[in-house]
Amino acid sequence: MNVMSWHQAITQCMHAGHAYVIATVVNTQGSTPRDGGSKMVITADQTYDTIGGGRFELLVTQRARELLAAGQGCQRLEPFPLGAQAAQCCGGNLTVMLECIPCRDWQVAVFGAGHVGQALLGILAGLPCQVTVVDSRPELAPESMPPNARMAIDDNPVSALDTLPDNTWVIVLTHDHGLDFSLCCRLLTDYRWSFTGLIGSRTKAERFRARLSREGFSGEAIRRIQCPIGLEGVEGKYPMEVAVSIAAQLQSLYYQRHERPTGVSTTWREIKSVLNGEQME
Repeated sequence: MNVMSWHQAITQCMHAGHAYVIATVVNTQGSTPRDGGSKMVITADQTYDTIGGGRFELLVTQRARELLAAGQGCQRLEPFPLGAQAAQCCGGNLTVMLECIPCRDWQVAVFGAGHVGQALLGILAGLPCQVTVVDSRPELAPESMPPNARMAIDDNPVSALDTLPDNTWVIVLTHDHGLDFSLCCRLLTDYRWSFTGLIGSRTKAERFRARLSREGFSGEAIRRIQCPIGLEGVEGKYPMEVAVSIAAQLQSLYYQRHERPTGVSTTWREIKSVLNGEQME
């Protein structure tokens, strides 16, 4: 067991994008090692906090890892009779809620921590993605970042592209058109991205396409960069309006390419069966 508390572990898992299960004791009968409301967090290779230890906790951990291996979000209510199932002398019964949170493999990199970048970060904080914000200006780093985001301060933001995983969705929103262009050149030189978008007007888009063509990039390659970024139907020039347009486009494209995750929950009939089973023990 890791010394980190269950709530600290949730934050860490969210920040890293790792899958995890929250195990909560929701009901107890008789003599049990922990009371209702006790929690622990289980990942593929770690456990955090405790709901009682012993073989009971081992069984819970094994069941949680079965859910993790399935790779699907779900909520399961399961009984654990300590005497019959866990061979523990206290002999009581516990009901445990297992909430499986799948990993987040949607990687988004936002270059630029200005007004639009900050507004976009606020929206992406509530979406199932991992966010990296890159900027050269440390004074723009927020005092706190959402659990699913990190800030990368780099004097040369272009070099930060080398640290990003393949299939990252890259959004370019910097304060400097020269930097924007350098980022576009590097993005197209080694195109391993799921999506690339550039903020700007239609005039900026035309000028960038012409410059990129003079740099030797083909028309097919240049069209990989979406500029102006954002849904056309979402209008407005305020930072939040622009951010909403960008986020809506990202979400729309993501779910066109990926099946929307659905959770599996314990049915009410199953819940009644579990509780009735405890009462008959």
